[in-house]
Amino acid sequence: MFTGIISDVAEVIARADSGGEARFRFASRQDPATVDIGASIAHDGVCLTVVDRGPLEDGRMWHDIVASAETLARTTMGDWQPGRRVNLERALKVGDELGGHIVSGHVDGLAEIVAIEPVDDSRRFTFRLPQDLARYVAPKGSIALNGTSLTVNAVKGCTFTVNLIPHTLAVTTWSEARVADKVNVEVDMLARYVARLSTFTSCDED
Repeated sequence: MFTGIISDVAEVIARADSGGEARFRFASRQDPATVDIGASIAHDGVCLTVVDRGPLEDGRMWHDIVASAETLARTTMGDWQPGRRVNLERALKVGDELGGHIVSGHVDGLAEIVAIEPVDDSRRFTFRLPQDLARYVAPKGSIALNGTSLTVNAVKGCTFTVNLIPHTLAVTTWSEARVADKVNVEVDMLARYVARLSTFTSCDED
C-alpha cells in the first residue's frame, strides 16, 4: 500500500528480456541497508518486488525487479529502456503520515498527455483517458499518475486536468513529461467501489 508521495527518482540502468518477462535494474539514492529483498516499491505507480540489490561505486544503490508479461502489456513498462527515469515510493508503514491518498500500486490503465500549459510557476496538464476509466474521475477527486497522488481540477468527457506545483515538478519526473507521453493511471479506490455498488444487482448476471 502506498500514498502517492514520491520519495526518490530512479534510473533504469539495465533491462534483460526472457520468455515474455523483463528484469530491470534501477539506480537510486536509497540506502541499501533499508531495502530488503522482497520489499515492495512502486515504480511510476507499479508495485514491484525487489529481487536483488547492492551498492554502486558512485554512492547510489542498484536494485532489480522482474516484470511479468501482463505488467509489461498493461503499463508503460513495456517501453522502459536504460536511461528512463521513474518515480519511486516505498511501501507505507503503520504510523506513517498519509500525505496523499490510499494507492494500491495496481495500475488500471494508461492516459495520454494532450496538453501542458504554464500557470505562473506551475504547469497545467491535460490528460485523455480510455472511456472505461473516465467514469471514475471527478473534479476535486484524487488520482495517481505515474505513482504521484494528484487532485483533479476539471473533467470534460474523457479528459481531465491537474496542476503540478514547482515542488512536485522538482522532486519527480514530471518536469520531463511531454505531450503525447503515456502515463500509468490508478483511479481512486473509493471511486472504484462506489461504481461497483451503484451497478451491482445480483450474482445471477452471468
